[in-house]
Amino acid sequence: MSDSSRDTAEGAGWGATELGTYKRLMPPKVEKISWLDPRMLWAARNGVLASWFGDPTGRTRSRWVAQRTAAGAPADKVIRRDDPDRFSFLVIGDTGEGDDPQYAVVPGLLKVGQDTRFTVLTSDVIYPVGSADEYGTKFFRPYQDYQAPIYAIPGNHDWYEDLGAFMRVFCDDAPPLAPEPAPRPFSRARLRELLWHRPRKGDGQRLDEARKLRSAAAQQAAQPGPYWAIDAGPVRLIAIDTGLLGTLDAEQGAWLREVSKDPRPKILITGSPLYVDGEHHPCEIEGGGTVDDIVRDPAHRYVAAIGGDIHNYQRYPVQVDGRTIQYVVSGGGGAFMHATHTIPRVDIANVTEKEFRCYPLRGDSLAFYSTLYGRRLRLRRFFTLTEAQATAVIAERLEIQPGRAAAPDARITWRTRLVAGLLGTGRRPDRAKRFRLPVRKIYTSLFSPSSATYSPPFFKQFLRLDVTPETVRLRCYAATGNRAQELRPPVEDEVTIPLI
Repeated sequence: MSDSSRDTAEGAGWGATELGTYKRLMPPKVEKISWLDPRMLWAARNGVLASWFGDPTGRTRSRWVAQRTAAGAPADKVIRRDDPDRFSFLVIGDTGEGDDPQYAVVPGLLKVGQDTRFTVLTSDVIYPVGSADEYGTKFFRPYQDYQAPIYAIPGNHDWYEDLGAFMRVFCDDAPPLAPEPAPRPFSRARLRELLWHRPRKGDGQRLDEARKLRSAAAQQAAQPGPYWAIDAGPVRLIAIDTGLLGTLDAEQGAWLREVSKDPRPKILITGSPLYVDGEHHPCEIEGGGTVDDIVRDPAHRYVAAIGGDIHNYQRYPVQVDGRTIQYVVSGGGGAFMHATHTIPRVDIANVTEKEFRCYPLRGDSLAFYSTLYGRRLRLRRFFTLTEAQATAVIAERLEIQPGRAAAPDARITWRTRLVAGLLGTGRRPDRAKRFRLPVRKIYTSLFSPSSATYSPPFFKQFLRLDVTPETVRLRCYAATGNRAQELRPPVEDEVTIPLI
């Protein structure tokens, strides 16, 4: 097995000299997404509008589901497969920016996943607004050589055009929804409708041509709607759609409670992680209760909950009534990297730093962002920290043993401490200052890695889950963009989950 980032700096991708082969898969011209572009922000405005003027997602989702049921999709939204008792599948999240980091994941994914039965894509299939004509370069092309079905749940970005393109691609080419009656004049809903972003005229004309890239019979997967369940071998996978604002409508909540009654062990797939960045987000259900209430109920036999939306990997093994539920974040499939160095020292639900896992390691995340800010602000000599310096200052600020031992000669100076503070590096919770918390939330939005030209290591990841009647083995594989990790994708984390 090749070195991981927990073993050596080279295993993390630092100092590599040979670029991976992923660029051969990419189209000749790649349009990079910049979240500093006002046009991009304006196109992605629907999330803000929904929070200001009311969220229409639940009503729209209900109409999509009703349309699919009328077209013959199973009313219980369960996909019944013929997988054996022992099989494997992949999970990959937040993929579709269509640039180097997304394609850098593909060679390792194809190598590790060549014997898998299917893949589940968790959240944000297409950035920035889920447009149909972007599926060619951001979905069909990168995964054209994966010879098994791909199922998906939408993220908030897929909802920015009311889910039309997602439904066409993943739900048996569902036709457009009929328009709803106009809201009352001078109402909040009317103002929202006037400002609402909609697909550009003619969007989707290239979709039929793009489909040819994944046209083999073995690659096809028609799902009953934006949320669904899969009965696969000895387990049931339950995938929920958390829409624009990370909540469930009452209709979907009732369905989730019903399908959770099945006696077999279950894994939840969600666009909104329930534990993330050292915090608990139980995910409210309209009308009362939360998704995590359902997951924790021992009668439902959930063994894991895997969420996208946050573009890195995290794992929290939470003890619930004498059993362990693995709460996982897996959103490192291609979109810009959300920092891990901003995560404070973990102490939540009896999960401490000893049990917590993340990728990239906090030191690698800090070194990555310091290089990015140094380049963007043209202050390289001041901002840039080596991976050894970043690892050492993380250990000092959080008072932890880092995932990879710091170099013995790594010096912590006033500059490294200042840069770490400016870039929002976490601390022990009892030493964090309240006024610092908003900085941690917003600083990575200023210069996201997709807002600049940059090179490996990318710190991307995907999951492979190996199922038997007794256990599920979950492994997190890394993709850095370097040839070494492409040839032998390193395992960054591994856990065996009992089913009995």
